Parts: sequence; structure tokens; C-alpha cells
Amino acid sequence: MSRVVHFEIFADNPEEMVNFYETVFHWQISNWGGQPYWLANTGPEDEAGIHGAIAPRGTDDRDFGRVVNTIAVPDLDDYLRRVTAAGGSVVQPKNPIPGVGWLAYCRDPEGTVFGMMQNDPGAM
Repeated sequence: MSRVVHFEIFADNPEEMVNFYETVFHWQISNWGGQPYWLANTGPEDEAGIHGAIAPRGTDDRDFGRVVNTIAVPDLDDYLRRVTAAGGSVVQPKNPIPGVGWLAYCRDPEGTVFGMMQNDPGAM
């Protein structure tokens, strides 16, 4: 069974949203790799829940909406085939996240976008 392991909040002004979520929920948010991407630690590891990120909303293929959940999968290529076989579509193909793994974004048959991540620290 695959679980949701990450969320992304897309915002027109991500720095403002970082301040909002830090103020309201006391999340610990930090910039990742000098990119316009902020990782959000939402609580202690020994409590139920997931961590996420805040990123700029774009006008390119990453303009997926407001919130995207990412699901951990053991074999991204296999799950991409499963998505299309079940009537979904791939909206951003498999890409490496260096030192983390492989990521792709898909759309379910009703249009909801979600990410899938295969852990692989050697991804380049």
C-alpha cells in the first residue's frame, strides 16, 4: 500500500505564505537549496502526519493548482503505467530530485493532480 508522504502548497507569493504558516501553525520552514522552494516541517517525527513544502505557483507545467499531495511508490515507472492504464494521465514525466529520488506528477480521471516519488538517493 502506498502512502501520502509529502504535500506542496503553491502560492503567488510563497514568502508571504511561509510567514503565514509559520505564524499560524508554528511550522518550521526553511529554504531548500537556494531555490524558490521552502520545506515545511509540520511536527515531531514521532507524531502522525506528513511534512511538505511551499512553492511559487507557475505558468508552466508546474501550475497544478493550490495543493498537491505526493505519494511514495516503490517503482515509479510501474506506477506511471498503472496511472495511465486506469484512465489517468502523466502531466510531468519522471524527473530526478538529486540526492532524494525520482518524481512525477499525474492527473486522476477527474482532474486532481498528485505527485509520486520513488526514493533513490543516487538519482541525478
